[in-house]
Amino acid sequence: MPAGSTVSTTYLELSQEGGGAHKFYEVSVDGLVVTVRYGRIGAAGQTQTTTFPTAEKAQAAAAKKVGEKVRKGYAPAVPGQRAPRAVTRRSVASAPSTARRVAPVLWRFRTGSSASGIHVDDDRCWVGNQAGDVYTLDHDGGILARFGLPDGVKCLVADDFWIYAGCDDGRVYDLSSKLPFAAYDIAADVDIFWLDIHEGVLSVSDRAGLLTVIDHEDEYQWARRSRGEHAWLVRADERAVYHGHHRGVTAYAPDGSGELWHTATRGGVLFGWQEDDAVYAGTAHRVTQRLSKATGTIEATYACDSAVYSCATSPGGRFVFAGDAQSSVYCFDRDGARLWKLGTGGGSALSMQYREERLYLVTTDGSLVCVDASEAAIAAAQQGTVPVARDVKLDAALPTYAPATAVSAVESVAHAPAGAVVVECVQEGGRARVHVLTEGYEPSWNVQFPRAIRQPGARYVVDSLHAAAGGFYRVRGEIRRLL
Repeated sequence: MPAGSTVSTTYLELSQEGGGAHKFYEVSVDGLVVTVRYGRIGAAGQTQTTTFPTAEKAQAAAAKKVGEKVRKGYAPAVPGQRAPRAVTRRSVASAPSTARRVAPVLWRFRTGSSASGIHVDDDRCWVGNQAGDVYTLDHDGGILARFGLPDGVKCLVADDFWIYAGCDDGRVYDLSSKLPFAAYDIAADVDIFWLDIHEGVLSVSDRAGLLTVIDHEDEYQWARRSRGEHAWLVRADERAVYHGHHRGVTAYAPDGSGELWHTATRGGVLFGWQEDDAVYAGTAHRVTQRLSKATGTIEATYACDSAVYSCATSPGGRFVFAGDAQSSVYCFDRDGARLWKLGTGGGSALSMQYREERLYLVTTDGSLVCVDASEAAIAAAQQGTVPVARDVKLDAALPTYAPATAVSAVESVAHAPAGAVVVECVQEGGRARVHVLTEGYEPSWNVQFPRAIRQPGARYVVDSLHAAAGGFYRVRGEIRRLL
């Protein structure tokens, strides 16, 4: 930095009435360095830094950025004077169960705050709550790790190996490595309700019934406003994006080119699940309905005794499960016959997943609950015999992993380990991109990479790269800075 240089900062805001944009944009110039910070008003935002060869070029670049934003409607403002826009959190009532018997709960972990995010894979159970905590446990209830995210967790979704948490701060965090990273930064005017990711492409549903699709480079692709609001269902595959709202379920072409079908459900949609050929919608009118992915035809209806907050299936949809607003959980056969109804022993299930004769629930009282859903255990429970549920305790010494927000937070190595892949961050058209240097990969493809640690000219070592259908690479494993 030249001697005697000073920092000049321009702060702008764009806030629209009626739930529109509510975001800020700040540009600072410090000698040769231009720093841009942007995001939702009231949040820390995302930061990008660029170094220029001369102070004059830095000043010119900053002025250009400010001019572009002013032309889009941004205006000078004072940080902190305008209040952050309220974030919609799922406000639900949970009455005592009307079931005569209680489900056979094997273990229960109380997270300390209402929870709606769950994912269960071959090795771990994931749960995220409104305090921003995400825990991973083994299938016997042993706590493995804890992530501390900046805001409440709306949902947890998996995309093959990768696990993502959608949060109230408008970001989606990749939890697949030891340190979580902000993988997507959703526009400030999108009030996230639910999300799904397929092959690195993010689909977001929101309070206003808007469906927004964002690609692997965190760049806007397309958006469609559905026929209804309060969109709690979004699921995606290679054929369509399925969007559930208070008027039913609408399917859109993956490229946004048009609506494929729309089906009015029995009541507004409160949750969704998908199998290969069907999408399941839990509704406020006490049913879960199975819709054909090809045509939108309602193929089966599963009747509960209260509004359905969550649903799931066993593989192939052989059994269908539902959780209602009265702290009960149900099981149906594929055609809709009710097999059993039992109380959760706690709150209502806001999300659920079945795996190998176990049903995992996250509830309004903030618990992750493991239910023995085997035929023998359910039969015993219906006769009033259940195991003593084990209370899982959190070890106070368990470390909490917070998101990496700068390249300095990433471990540095002097040499690339054998078998690792080297990538490089480069400046392209005003954006920092990441490409592969290691031989055997397509050098023109971009690498999906955390924006917070991108630094033009820097090289990184990753454990491995996987090719995605959209013609880009995804990082698997740890990321380290190559010195």
